[in-house]
Amino acid sequence: MTSDLRPGVEVAGSLGRYVPARWGRVGFWACIVISVAVVIRRVFAFAYPPHSAPPQLAALDRAFASHATLTLAHIFPAFVFVVISPFVVFRTSSETVWPERLLFPLGGVVGITAYAMSVDSVGGWLERSAVLLFDTLFLFSLFCAYRHRRRGELLLERRWMIRSIAILLGIATTRPVMGIFFATSHLTHLEPNQFFGIAFWIGFSINTLVVEFWLRSTDLQAQAEKTAIHRGC
Repeated sequence: MTSDLRPGVEVAGSLGRYVPARWGRVGFWACIVISVAVVIRRVFAFAYPPHSAPPQLAALDRAFASHATLTLAHIFPAFVFVVISPFVVFRTSSETVWPERLLFPLGGVVGITAYAMSVDSVGGWLERSAVLLFDTLFLFSLFCAYRHRRRGELLLERRWMIRSIAILLGIATTRPVMGIFFATSHLTHLEPNQFFGIAFWIGFSINTLVVEFWLRSTDLQAQAEKTAIHRGC
């Protein structure tokens, strides 16, 4: 860990270190768009149940409609969390604090309701195990971010907050994976209850590993630049 991550040494300008590069921005905004579209589609499915949906999709709609209140209690806070998250990810100043203040309680509600929804998960124990692991990682990251914020350790708070956002957006990464399974179901003969768990493990694992790789490579680059500056002095 570099020395400017310690309390009393970090400066507000260093927050810009953890702003994603071009490839990261593309992935981030893709996850945002998918997440928003998923919530909008679910709300419309509740309000105006489709009558001509494919059998597999219709079965999923009925499954979510069977616990609509819990689903809405989960996706509405998640929707607001996702919409606010760009203000955190692309923040370069320590003066803007309202996004984090909102993400902490919103994230708590999202995490708790995710546990509750996993009880009746479509993909059974495989999906439930993915939710239990990655939801716990999400809440742990959020807690660590809150703890570092209380201590005034802004860079450490930002690292853990970005982790939590990336993990939550893993739900968006599962959607293209599910799309592949749906598109190939006539060949594989797999039903949603058979591939949902696999899709969850793949999607959340991708986001978790990618954000960890990016954070660590960013730290190594910052350390190398700092070492080069010291040698040049």
